[in-house]
Amino acid sequence: MENNWQTTHTDTVYENPWIRVEHHDVITPAGHPGIYGVVGFKNKAIGIVPLDENGFIYLVGQYRYTLGEYSWEIPEGGGPIGEDALAAAQRELQEETGLEAGKWQQIGRIHTSNSVTNEEGFIYLAQELIQGPSSPEETEELQVRKIPLAEAVELVMRSEITDSISMCAILMVARMVGI
Repeated sequence: MENNWQTTHTDTVYENPWIRVEHHDVITPAGHPGIYGVVGFKNKAIGIVPLDENGFIYLVGQYRYTLGEYSWEIPEGGGPIGEDALAAAQRELQEETGLEAGKWQQIGRIHTSNSVTNEEGFIYLAQELIQGPSSPEETEELQVRKIPLAEAVELVMRSEITDSISMCAILMVARMVGI
């Protein structure tokens, strides 16, 4: 499909080390002048489902400032655009849970909210897990829970897990293993 939008002018209205907010003047596919706001991310989103040999996964709980509520999620983080996504996934898993994995598989690519952002995410399945010490960032107050994958699916289905990457990743892994 071809792009029927025409950008006539772009201004950066806000920028920090993680995001850039842009205002775009556009010509819509109908040929009319319009505007569009775009939140550009300076990192790619990384999500990992650590699955052990007994069918348990690890979730990370933390207070999400933007939501004003506590959130249970798969281990997640960001990787700079130029960094290998797998290397970022390996780092995030260790930082948040202390886990290292002997087997890695990229199982998906996701756009987290494509109506307002260009954020691209990558989802990994991590297996053959070895527990070590975690090293969360200073802004992270994390709790780690180990639960059966089937229970995580139920948490998604009851909207108790609401993070989009976590929801997709848990359901993808459940489908892969036949749950």
